[in-house]
Amino acid sequence: MSRTAIVTGGLSGIGLEIARLLAARGHKVAVGARRGADPVEQDKARAELGEDVFIAPLDVRKKGSVAAFCMAVKNRLGAAEILVNAAGIEYKEPVAGHDVDAWTDVIETNLTGPFLMSRAVMPDMIAASWGRIVNIASTAAHTAQPEHAAYCASKSGLLGLTRTTALEGAAHGITCVSVSPTWVETDMLRGSAAKVAEREGRDVQDVVAGIAQANPQKRLVQPQEIAELVAFLCSDAAPALTLEDIQVNAGALW
Repeated sequence: MSRTAIVTGGLSGIGLEIARLLAARGHKVAVGARRGADPVEQDKARAELGEDVFIAPLDVRKKGSVAAFCMAVKNRLGAAEILVNAAGIEYKEPVAGHDVDAWTDVIETNLTGPFLMSRAVMPDMIAASWGRIVNIASTAAHTAQPEHAAYCASKSGLLGLTRTTALEGAAHGITCVSVSPTWVETDMLRGSAAKVAEREGRDVQDVVAGIAQANPQKRLVQPQEIAELVAFLCSDAAPALTLEDIQVNAGALW
């Protein structure tokens, strides 16, 4: 069955792959991102996702932007039945001296954003007695890492939000699950590797290879793997899969 699906952060990385797969499965996909108003980004995304995909600007940190985006989706595609909160950022800074603006940006993007999005779409899901919400969390929600305080805190909070949403939605046919990957081969990973390489005078590819070798499978998880899992969680085949956090960790703790 074709359903209306929203994917936040759907112009790159995990979000892009999820949007691509949901569109390929016949869903009506809406992608929201801060760069969603950029014509170049829109053309690039449509070339990858198809001309029928709806792309619009969305800043998940701001309730006004969330409300405007969700209303635009509803007017264009119908009420959202699937929500994938994939927008996320990270900063690498120690707690002592951590930039407060950076902290706020991470928390508002990674935690407040999914809350605002879920808050916006759940009334229509309740009315329809059907809904799927998937939050892209991280193994960082379970295992701390030095100099990633904001990221770890935001993803840990996202697990709590997921569980509460699942319990509130259970009686209305709404499921809510978090998916917690380890490092996935995305632009975010490459950006972090570039910073490490610059700081330590190393080659970026060596840093990326080191990250891959750090987990028992000796490889990086691919965005397509996460997308396949999310597509299943969003399907009619997973009505009882809720209140869960599924770690895609290749055997690694982080």
